[in-house]
Amino acid sequence: MRFAYGTNGFTAHRLPDALEIIAELGYAGASITLDAHHLDPFADDVAARVARTAQQLERLGLGAVVETGAPYLLDPRGKFEPSLVSDAGRDLRLDLLHRSIDIAGDLGAPVVHLWSGVLAPGTTPEVGWDRLVDGVAALLPHAERAGIVLAVEPEPSMLVSRLGDALDLRSRLGEPERLRVTLDVGHARCNEDAAPDACVRACVDVLAHVQIEDMRRDVHAHLEFGEGDIDFPPVLAALDEAGYDGLVSVELGRQSDSAPEVAARSLAALHAYRTASRGAVR
Repeated sequence: MRFAYGTNGFTAHRLPDALEIIAELGYAGASITLDAHHLDPFADDVAARVARTAQQLERLGLGAVVETGAPYLLDPRGKFEPSLVSDAGRDLRLDLLHRSIDIAGDLGAPVVHLWSGVLAPGTTPEVGWDRLVDGVAALLPHAERAGIVLAVEPEPSMLVSRLGDALDLRSRLGEPERLRVTLDVGHARCNEDAAPDACVRACVDVLAHVQIEDMRRDVHAHLEFGEGDIDFPPVLAALDEAGYDGLVSVELGRQSDSAPEVAARSLAALHAYRTASRGAVR
């Protein structure tokens, strides 16, 4: 596994500066959130910005994944809207995801991360699932042509809120190779019945991306390591046992005002957990 840091935790920085700091601290990769201030996929000069970012990633030796969770990129008043399960505007979300696939290909990032969205009041789960399946099905041919994996993340309060929901989505679509899973370790602690390390083992065959931060049971708040109640060495041991070689990306989007310090502390903690994980038992 390779440790990475999410650029949504560097929103007070320009993207090139954030990537420089992430590399200087010793991270091996970056989860790049496409946002209005960080590689806006709708900007007129996006192609030139992507080319410069690709060159910088190569120079710094950073791996990357593309994140599509910018909260207000599509609607300045509706957080995370529209989504793939919204009553209206789903074409705008599909447009963003198509653009994200193209950007990922140009960056050399093999994974595009996505999630389902929150059902509007009055929308039944059955309708939401129909919309989600249709939307992802429309994306898969483009992902296949681009050689990109779509990694759906279970997100508390969304239609796909648990790991079983993400696996169900794959099943409904015929388990396509280009549709895999993002596991957020904090979310696993927040709302899964199984322990986070057991969640790793449950999805490792289709695991494309890992997000990591501390969290507490039943409280969806992304915390610095040591502030929640997750036992991290067994999680990292499970990833090592499985031979997972993708990015494990720190996801601390609300700590941007002290991003360099938080990122440094996070990497030190991860290295300590990794050392301890070698003694963790299954």
